[in-house]
Amino acid sequence: MSLTTARIGSILIVSPEGQINSANAAAIEAELISLVDGRQRQVVLDMSRLNYISSAGLRVVLGLAKRLKQQEGALVLCDMSPHVREVFDVSGFLAILTVTDTREQAVARLAAD
Repeated sequence: MSLTTARIGSILIVSPEGQINSANAAAIEAELISLVDGRQRQVVLDMSRLNYISSAGLRVVLGLAKRLKQQEGALVLCDMSPHVREVFDVSGFLAILTVTDTREQAVARLAAD
């Protein structure tokens, strides 16, 4: 599991690659929190290279969304594979998180806010 980052203006794009599961969720959460804590308010989580997410991974994403909301920011997820999208759908997270089909749509969504 690795995280790569990029920027488009004030928007941080984070791309997880591989799997987020119970074995690595705490380390990934710590890395994400260090990226956004106190200074980053707009984040796109590009899921295009994520091939698996467990319930522990879902908690990481939800925690990131809550942290950003507390900082008056926003999180947009994009480019989920059908399998990853199904996990978010079954868990009910698609109803509470902002999800777009593409990175461009996610950036545009945050830029409009």
